[in-house]
Amino acid sequence: MVRAGSPKTQAARRKRTRKLTKGFRLSRHNLFRQAIVTLIRSRVYAFRDRKAKKRQYRRMWIVRINAACRMRGLRYSEFIHGLQLSFVALDRKSMSEIAIHDPATFDKLVEIAKTALASAAKAAPAAAAK
Repeated sequence: MVRAGSPKTQAARRKRTRKLTKGFRLSRHNLFRQAIVTLIRSRVYAFRDRKAKKRQYRRMWIVRINAACRMRGLRYSEFIHGLQLSFVALDRKSMSEIAIHDPATFDKLVEIAKTALASAAKAAPAAAAK
């Protein structure tokens, strides 16, 4: 036979679930079975989209940096490579903010990258000749 459940704990559990599904449309917020399924699904979306949000932000920062670099005659990949050669350790978020709010500082970063690229280009033929 089916085991008897305590009505108090069952009611409390269902009440807690209904509270979590507040704002869901139609019967998804007040019918317990549908509420459970929808709640599980919503938590899956929340878990997945927390990671997707980070990817979206990084893409946005890269687009902003690329636009700022191209205004100064440099491609994004060249800019990042030049900064790596000159050992400048700035993340893309801060570079994006600098590009928007402090163009003079970003100009200096571009110059640093350009000089590092130029010195690397001069060193490459000398290393190849050896």
